[in-house]
Parts: sequence; structure tokens; C-alpha cells
Amino acid sequence: MAVSPPRPKGPPLNSLRAFEAAARLCSFSAAADELGVTAGAISQHIRTLENWTETPLFERRAQGVVLTSEGRRLLPDFTQAFDAMGQAVRGLRGLSKDRTVSIAALPSVAQLWLQPRLGLLRAALPGVSVSVAALETPPNLDRELFDLTFYMRDPADCTNGITLARDTLAPVCSPTLAARLSQPRDLEDETLLHDEVWAADWSVWANATGTPLSRLDAGPRFSLYAMAVAEAKEGAGVLIGHSALITAALDSGELVQPFGQSVASPFCLVAEVADGPEADAIRAALGSLTV
Repeated sequence: MAVSPPRPKGPPLNSLRAFEAAARLCSFSAAADELGVTAGAISQHIRTLENWTETPLFERRAQGVVLTSEGRRLLPDFTQAFDAMGQAVRGLRGLSKDRTVSIAALPSVAQLWLQPRLGLLRAALPGVSVSVAALETPPNLDRELFDLTFYMRDPADCTNGITLARDTLAPVCSPTLAARLSQPRDLEDETLLHDEVWAADWSVWANATGTPLSRLDAGPRFSLYAMAVAEAKEGAGVLIGHSALITAALDSGELVQPFGQSVASPFCLVAEVADGPEADAIRAALGSLTV
């Protein structure tokens, strides 16, 4: 008679994944964003592991969570394991006969920079299906099944990827509105448009150019930079333009730069390509995105 004793069970895979993400990001909420669950779910998964091991993995503090020494010791092994699993899944997807390229991009980059170039990208990747997801936070290319990303990054990080454009900042507006602006101090009498993601743009430009503006925080705010650009084109106010994103609008004359005072931006536009069967073709195709 066969003997089938019960086998020891390990903790759930989702709990292990939650621990790795929370430990790597030093935040339950950031881990929740990455994994697409709630912070409460992450906390429960961590509790499951701590109960299973009878060992605390995080210290809960008023300002957030901190790994215990046991948690710090475990993290490298878990990160390596989930990176390897991500690569294995990518290899599994590579067995498909369908050639696909999945792109993640910052919403403003997707709308203002990438969309006019999608035709060029498709032409440079014949026989490949191209999909785009607009995401505020860059995906982890070691884990998620994206092949290409486009994000505005700190210039110090531009070595990690392919720099497509260096960015500068300057006020932009419609030609009609620009006709009544002769010098930067005239902005005191105009509506300033603001992007919520890059909320410090006006302060950065004003401080760099020595332009005193008493109402830097006043004016309409937009969670989508593309909407703020559209409002600027309609003459609703003056916006700080990111040169990496509004070149087409400046070239067409829909927007103008009334003062010609550009300052260095904290960002540059960077593409990152994941390892995969289409990686070489994608890198070659990036050279065609010149409009």
C-alpha cells in the first residue's frame, strides 16, 4: 500500500511577491501600486509570512516601514529569484508566433511625443504588433512584460537607456496671447497654467531667470500635461513648456516662446529596451523616430 504523508507547505507565492516588492521599495503603498493591489493586501501578505516564520520582517514606524535585519538578509535572494522568474516568463512569451512590442510611456510622452511617431515605429517594425499603455510610473522591465518604455528621467539617470531628447523649460502660449507680452514681468497680468506632475516648473524657471512673480501658485491645474498644452494653444494662459514634448507645436506655430529664455530642465526623454527577441529590432527602430 502506497504511503502518501502530507508534505510541508511553504507560504503563498503572492505573499512572497508582496514581501519582495515591499522590501525592495521600502514601502507597502509603493509595493501595492507596483503589484496592482491595495496597501492593506500587502500588509496582510507580510503578516502571513511573519506568522509563518514567527519572525518580524518589517518594523512598523509612524513615518513608514523599515526592514528588520532578517528582512534585509532575505531580500537579495528573493529579488534575484523574481527577476529570474520574470526573464523565464519573457522567454515563454517569446515562443509565441505572434511578434508583439508592448510599450509603456508617461501619459504626456505618449500623447505629445510618441503618438505622432507611432506610424514611423510601425513602419520600422514590419510584421510586429505595437501596443501602448500610458503609465505614470515606469514598469520594472525585469518583471513586467513590456518591451520598451519612454519616460522623462533625471539626466543623471540618462545613462540607463537611450537618450532621445534633452529637455529645457520656457514659457509658451498662443501667438495671440504672446502679442501682449514684451518682457517676463508682463506675466504678472496673465493666467499661469500648471501641470500637477511637474508642479515646480514655474518656480524652477522663475528662479533660474531671476523673474519675480508674485502669483506663482495661482492659476488652473491639470493632471494631464497634454490638456495643459491644449489649453495654452487655445489662449487660456501661459504654460511652462517642456521642449522635449512640444517641438511639434512650436514648429507649427500653435505655440510660441515669447521671451526666448529657456533654462535647463531636471529631465531628459529616455527610452529603455527590455531583453527579448525584438530587442535589436526595437533599438534599430528608435533611430527612425525623428519627427
